[in-house]
Amino acid sequence: MSFIIIVFAMLGMLSPSYRGALVTSSLFLYVFMGLIAGYYGGRLYKTLRGLHWKKSALMTATFYPFVLFAISFILNFFIWGKKSSGAVPFTTMLALLTMIFGISLPLVFFGYYFGYRKQPYSQPVRTNQIPRQVPDQVWYMSPMVSTLMAGILPFGACFIELFFIFSAIWDNQYYYLFGFLFLVFLIVVISCCEIAIVMTYFQLCAEDYHWWWRSFIASGGCALYVFFYSIFYYVTELDITEFVPTILYFGYSFLISFTIWIITGTIGFFSSYFFVSKIYAAVKID
Repeated sequence: MSFIIIVFAMLGMLSPSYRGALVTSSLFLYVFMGLIAGYYGGRLYKTLRGLHWKKSALMTATFYPFVLFAISFILNFFIWGKKSSGAVPFTTMLALLTMIFGISLPLVFFGYYFGYRKQPYSQPVRTNQIPRQVPDQVWYMSPMVSTLMAGILPFGACFIELFFIFSAIWDNQYYYLFGFLFLVFLIVVISCCEIAIVMTYFQLCAEDYHWWWRSFIASGGCALYVFFYSIFYYVTELDITEFVPTILYFGYSFLISFTIWIITGTIGFFSSYFFVSKIYAAVKID
């Protein structure tokens, strides 16, 4: 979805002068792509031998929107308290909930139903029914340290562009560099793929086969640095002294970082899954 939105913006279909175009297009595209998310999520869930596909479909459809809506709703109370015209009307929030539960949720369940009925993705080898004991890991392979190390490379590819994006959001400026943003997005995707594969390879070499969540979290470490950068931007570039604007800034910065974590983590997981399938497919068993 992010790729499609950036391509449309780069081709000039979303004018920066109309600030609502980008958000509206992203919202509608997210809602109607629930069918695709449900199909591939259901098939992957069956591949991972999941049994409760309805619960998984519900989480797929509601987890991310629930986090965004809950935090945005709380932040909107502060805007209402200031009697600002920038507050989102209550009817608009109800319309968003109607789109999520009336369109996105049924599409996700519909896609999950057909995806879960499909054959799971083929595995190159059979796994042992008795799990092996994972030996003690060195300190730099701990989840926190590996996440901090893995997040440096993707963040280094995009931190310059973050300055212009934050300026467009908080300094009331127009953002026109969608072509450059598209190139940065491709570099970040490639960086996440590479760092996830490298961290998974090191983990497998250390005989730790619990790579799936680790690949997601490690590749999503870029979001942690994005949030740190938002703190740096707040201190060095903004002149905010009141409590409510500060809460709004860090609340929306958290939502941006959370979205980046979901995107980069997903890229890292699928890259590691493809890498593990390929290397084990090359194993010759006598």
